[in-house]
Amino acid sequence: MAADRRVITGFSNPTVKAFRALREKKHRKAAGKFLAEGLRLLTDALDTGHVPETLVLADRRDPHPLLTALEEAVERSGGEVIETSPDILSKITGKDNPQSVAGVFAEFDTSLAALDRNRADIWLVAQALRDPGNLGTMLRTGDAIGAGGLILLDDCADPFGVEAVRASMGAVFTQGIARAEWSEFESWLRSGPGQLVAASLRDAQPYRGAPYAVPCFVMVGNESRGLPEDYEMACDLRVTMPMKGRADSLNAAVAAAVLGYEVLAGIDG
Repeated sequence: MAADRRVITGFSNPTVKAFRALREKKHRKAAGKFLAEGLRLLTDALDTGHVPETLVLADRRDPHPLLTALEEAVERSGGEVIETSPDILSKITGKDNPQSVAGVFAEFDTSLAALDRNRADIWLVAQALRDPGNLGTMLRTGDAIGAGGLILLDDCADPFGVEAVRASMGAVFTQGIARAEWSEFESWLRSGPGQLVAASLRDAQPYRGAPYAVPCFVMVGNESRGLPEDYEMACDLRVTMPMKGRADSLNAAVAAAVLGYEVLAGIDG
């Protein structure tokens, strides 16, 4: 253990309380920070140039070269490394069996202006997505299909919430993330190139072989209500996916994955 490393032994320590509070959206927003846990996730962050401001380590842990690399990166960047007990780390992360490391990161710029639409052929768009697991899964899907990022419209779950970050499997660090109201997004989209595509039953064509164009923005709606009609009608292309069983729709994140891979096959073909 480094001589200048801070050790926390008490549950009532102000730092523990502050980090634990990052599990709540209002405290994340006020602090401009979020929490991520696990060696793999934090290593993915480091590989994409995201260094945690603070690294929290369990004092009883096995040595690992990736963990050493994380510690050194944080120290080089002027961040802080803290050691504490597994029980206190569990208190911070909210997991009964926490991994041996967690990091506190500054939230990213989530404005549309921060996105470069030309850096990728595919983008994912979600409207009023409420489930953080679905949101994290969409980020992970975006990473898998080479999307530029995920644009969250209207009242969506927080992409920096602990559950969403976990579900993203590190993709929160590889994908661009933007948050906007529909009117702001529509204005931004129409200010440059971009095809807006949604799964729909309104004047839709089969999703297989549809005329996808780049950059393609694949939009899905709320888990229970789907997309508002006026949002669908504003799309450049509406496609339908066959439902061969009793279900009349797919999970939002699954629909995004199916459409995303079809778009990828269409533009690569």
